[in-house]
Amino acid sequence: MDLKEIQLQLNELFTQITGTQSLYLAPLAESGSTRKYFRIAGIMTSFIGVFNPNIEENRAFFSYAESFKKVGLPVPEVLAISADESFYLQTDLGEVSLFELAGKAIDSGGLNDSVIAFYKEALNNLVLFQCDAHKQIDYSKSWPTAVFNKKSILDDLYYFKYYFVKLHPEISCNESLLDADFENFANFIASSPSDFFMYRDFQARNIMILEGKTWFIDFQGGRMGPLQYDVVSLLYQVKAQLPEKLREDLIEHYLRQLSNCLDVAEIQFRKFLPSFIYLRLMQVMGAYGFRGIIQRKQHFLESIPFSILELEQQLKLHQFANELPELSSVLLQLVQLKSLYPVKEKTKTKDLTIQLSSFSYKKKGIPYDQSGNGGGFVFDCRALPNPGREAGYKMQTGKDPAVIAFLEKHNVVSVFLDHVFSILRITIDDYTQRKFSNLMISFGCTGGQHRSVYCAEKTAVWMHKNFPEVNVILQHNEQKTA
Repeated sequence: MDLKEIQLQLNELFTQITGTQSLYLAPLAESGSTRKYFRIAGIMTSFIGVFNPNIEENRAFFSYAESFKKVGLPVPEVLAISADESFYLQTDLGEVSLFELAGKAIDSGGLNDSVIAFYKEALNNLVLFQCDAHKQIDYSKSWPTAVFNKKSILDDLYYFKYYFVKLHPEISCNESLLDADFENFANFIASSPSDFFMYRDFQARNIMILEGKTWFIDFQGGRMGPLQYDVVSLLYQVKAQLPEKLREDLIEHYLRQLSNCLDVAEIQFRKFLPSFIYLRLMQVMGAYGFRGIIQRKQHFLESIPFSILELEQQLKLHQFANELPELSSVLLQLVQLKSLYPVKEKTKTKDLTIQLSSFSYKKKGIPYDQSGNGGGFVFDCRALPNPGREAGYKMQTGKDPAVIAFLEKHNVVSVFLDHVFSILRITIDDYTQRKFSNLMISFGCTGGQHRSVYCAEKTAVWMHKNFPEVNVILQHNEQKTA
């Protein structure tokens, strides 16, 4: 189905539940699935629109969402479903994930208390998913399978074998012996207690942060299964790089929460945990091989070095048993691929810093240049169409989809920004060549809420795309948050 038809179907669902036409519809970044996500908005509301031709998978999502809602779990609500069940609208939970928060905190020197608190809250909710929601779920609606069993485990192991190990001729192994080790490994994992709900992809990218709390998405692959898999998916997500000490603290926190609903000693959580760490590592490496090496998706390629480093660390902490010699040999050889997949160095400190801001002429006025250079560009946005004159936009800002749609339907706005970008390109090229350290750029409008915010946001995106070597600091002076 082409993009135009998908948009038409989603717009029809939007009109069905709001009684109005949408003003904004844009695709969201693609992930590892074949589902296509869109943000669709009107004047006062915004939804996530989904197209997925896999009807059984959609039905699993609808059924699970209803079950989770019954026990009070924070998940998106399914608001509208097309007649053929291939399109649906769900609650828009924003754009900030726990993964992004953790990454920014690590780049700034380490995870802070607020991010750690979100991890603990996520684990608290995980216990509710695994125990309370488990009792409400209709597993006949599960997709692609209702139970995580030995077959599921072997599927993951062979995924790893064919889409990662065999893509690297440097790895030497006896496939018959490796397959035998897979059998023994799967038998051990399959013996763990499994009468719980298993989210299957309980990772930080699928945990959204909205209004100071955690929300959970992409649970349609869930099934009945063991407890350890989801804990490992969250705490051993390779690119999140959680310190081992923090992982241990969070596991202890999880087990304390779990003890409120079952006998922790009886399930032998710690006995099986290392094997689940290895299983999840192998499963994601298979995904990175398929999505990254074969399909050339950059995000997955960038994750391979982190998975190898994590594997090396785990092999030091948890040695494989002697009865799995061929699998152990393969994993040890994979560690040697570090030279083939080096971790990219973090971007060095950028020479030019651009202070980019929006402001109100009627309130605080033109921002002061803290760099000591006496000021910079000031662009007056008051000649542009003003959404603030219409009641439906008064409580919104230039970052809201409806305001963006209002401004972008006026050609004069894009003409204005094209001229701005032409001027800025000349200056930024010159400043970077001459090793200047600061440039100030400000956009002003009457209230500092709509037009100036929109123009500053668009300029920031343009700068990141055209001048990635420049450090951009964006500030909206009349907004509560930058």
